[in-house]
Amino acid sequence: MTWLTQLSPQIRQYMIVTGNYWAFTLTDGALRMLVVLYFYGLGYSPFEIAMLFIFYEVFGVITNLVGGWLGARLGLNRTMNMGLFMQILALAMLLAPASLLTVPWVMGAQALSGIAKDLNKMSAKSSIKLLVPNDAQGQLYKWIAILTGSKNALKGVGFFLGGALLSLLGFQGAILLMAAMLTVVWIASLISLKKDLGKAKNKPKFTDIFSKSQAVNTLSAARMFLFGARDVWFVVALPVYLATVFNWDHWYVGGFMATWVIGYGIVQGFAPKLTGNRKDTPPDGRHAMLWALALAITPATIALSLYYQWNVPFILIAGLLIFGALFAVNSSLHSYLIVSYAGKDGVSLDVGFYYMANAMGRLIGTVLSGWIYQEYGLGMCLGISTLFIAITAVISVKLPRGQERVIRVEKG
Repeated sequence: MTWLTQLSPQIRQYMIVTGNYWAFTLTDGALRMLVVLYFYGLGYSPFEIAMLFIFYEVFGVITNLVGGWLGARLGLNRTMNMGLFMQILALAMLLAPASLLTVPWVMGAQALSGIAKDLNKMSAKSSIKLLVPNDAQGQLYKWIAILTGSKNALKGVGFFLGGALLSLLGFQGAILLMAAMLTVVWIASLISLKKDLGKAKNKPKFTDIFSKSQAVNTLSAARMFLFGARDVWFVVALPVYLATVFNWDHWYVGGFMATWVIGYGIVQGFAPKLTGNRKDTPPDGRHAMLWALALAITPATIALSLYYQWNVPFILIAGLLIFGALFAVNSSLHSYLIVSYAGKDGVSLDVGFYYMANAMGRLIGTVLSGWIYQEYGLGMCLGISTLFIAITAVISVKLPRGQERVIRVEKG
């Protein structure tokens, strides 16, 4: 272990932050799959199961808005540890006897888990800004891409883990094991994470939760429509379509979705290479606009395939894989840009506001996914997705480019 002591303090803190984020993400993905499979076995419909996660998304919006302010006042080490502890509490709630696992109780546990997830994510993404010098934007992009990509890959692994634990240990046994493992991580984080990481020199007012940076506000709007475009067909419509039209059983559907998420995360990790990241010219608003335009082609193509009933199985599956790869690049670009745009002092304020918009997009997409699919079918969901991505591209036109990025962000 002597090699650890030879690493710079910044690298060691990055490893601690990433390790915390990985551990949390595994339990988050596993918990979602456990809830889906367990309640599916009890006879709940896919749409009813999706509604169990509504509070998860709603409280994500609130948490990101307030969490950035808390991180700036209390320090990111504290908000990250708060997120880990709240996830442990959410898991503990699900250890109640089966007779007490009513819909309101499970929704409450998911609400707590949603708060925990966004506290943890906001803290992890914000802290990296403080561990990389201002003149090392290429390095910042790489670190953000690795953190974001590995998180999503591990979320997919968590889907598999949840199914395996449910088969081996049952619902209560799986929850208990995850709670115990996360408790160990939480204690280690309390001891090792740098104190006052990300704590603002000047205590921000509560009104500072709303960003005053034009670049941050523009990117946040683009992010909201981007994630709404994904979830409007991915969260409810696609799994139900695969189960009812393709006649896939729920294990096949879950496994396919998990594999998609893992592949999506892997592509995110390689995003800097795919976008041509260079030390002297890191990506800017122009890249975000062009990659959004490329993404819009995919759902439009799948929608046309459904409308004309032309080779639907092949187009849908191939299109889903292409969409995942292109969406991963778009998401990774946005994740880098927000950390780059955010101010150094009180970085979590800008990052928290941005991820509030991210959570709002997921919430809009989740609700529309169930309603639009039920009323109009998958083709309409894909049409809405195409529209949302087009709006993302139009908004991205206003993002700073090149040297303009530095000037405008500094003013913000």
